[in-house]
Amino acid sequence: MSGLRPAVMGAVLVALYTLMISAADGITKHISGSFAAPQLFCLSAGIVLALAYGVSRTPFGLPGGADGVTGAGRLTTRCPRAMAVRSLLTVLACVGFFQAFRLLPFADVFLFIGLMPVIAALLSGPVLDEPIRPQAWAALGLGTLGVICLMPGGLSGLQPGHFWALLAALTGTGSMVASRYIGRVETNALAQVFYPNLAILVVMGVALPFVWQPMALADLGWIAAYATFLFFARWVVVVALRLLPAYVATPLMNLQFVWMVAIGFVAFGEVPGSGTMIGVALVIASGLWLIADELVPRRRESLAV
Repeated sequence: MSGLRPAVMGAVLVALYTLMISAADGITKHISGSFAAPQLFCLSAGIVLALAYGVSRTPFGLPGGADGVTGAGRLTTRCPRAMAVRSLLTVLACVGFFQAFRLLPFADVFLFIGLMPVIAALLSGPVLDEPIRPQAWAALGLGTLGVICLMPGGLSGLQPGHFWALLAALTGTGSMVASRYIGRVETNALAQVFYPNLAILVVMGVALPFVWQPMALADLGWIAAYATFLFFARWVVVVALRLLPAYVATPLMNLQFVWMVAIGFVAFGEVPGSGTMIGVALVIASGLWLIADELVPRRRESLAV
C-alpha cells in the first residue's frame, strides 16, 4: 500500500496550495487597482528570494528538498535549460494574471484557470510522455462542466483582459509542466522557487523606476503577506507536481472555486445558488475521480510486487 501514499500526499498538498494561492490572488486583486505589476512583483519577488535563501541556510532537512543537500546547495539545479524555460513562463504568467485580475471580474479569470487541466493534459503527452487514460479524459470533461456551471453567466464579451487571462493560463500551465519535468531529475524543490522569482525580480526591476509610486505601510504589509503566501504556495506545488501528473494536479487546483464559495458564505453571508452548488460538486467529483484513476495502476503495481 506504500505505493498509494505519493498520490494521496500530492492531493493534500495541492489542496493546501489552492488555499494559499487563493489568498495571494485576493491580495493581487486588491493591489492591482493602485499599483503597476512591476511594483508588486519586484517587491514580492525580493521577499520570496530572501525567504528562499534564508531557508536554504538552515541546517535541518526540508520537505521536498534534495536528499543530502544542505546550505547553498539547495539552490543549485541540474536542469538549467528547463529551469530557464520555467522561469520565463512564470514571468509571463505573473504578468498575465495581474492584468487579467485588474481588467476582469474574478469569475472570468477563474473560468480560464478552469481550462488549465485540459491544457495540461494536452501538454503532458508530448512533453512528459504521460499518456492520458480514457477515464482521465472523462474526469477532465466532468471538471470542465463543473467550471461552466460555476460561471452561469459566461463571458460577457471578449475584452483585452480575456486575452491576458488566456496568456496566463497557457504560460502558467506550461510552467507547471516544466516543474514536473524538472522534478523527474532532481528533488530540490527550493531551487524551483528561487530561480523563477529571480527572473521576476530582474525583469520587473527594469521597469520599476518608470512605474514606482510611494506606498503606505499598510500596502507594504499586503505585499509582504502576498509574498509569504506565494513562497509557501510555490514550494508546496513543486513538491505536489513531483508526486502527481500535471493533468491530475491542475483539476484539483479548481478547489480555488470551493474556497471562494465557502469564504463568501461564511464571511459575507452569500448563499450560493443551485448552479454554483452543482458546479462545486462536479469539480470535487472530477478531482476525486482523477485521484482514483491515478491510484488504480499504483495499487496494481503494489499488489504485483
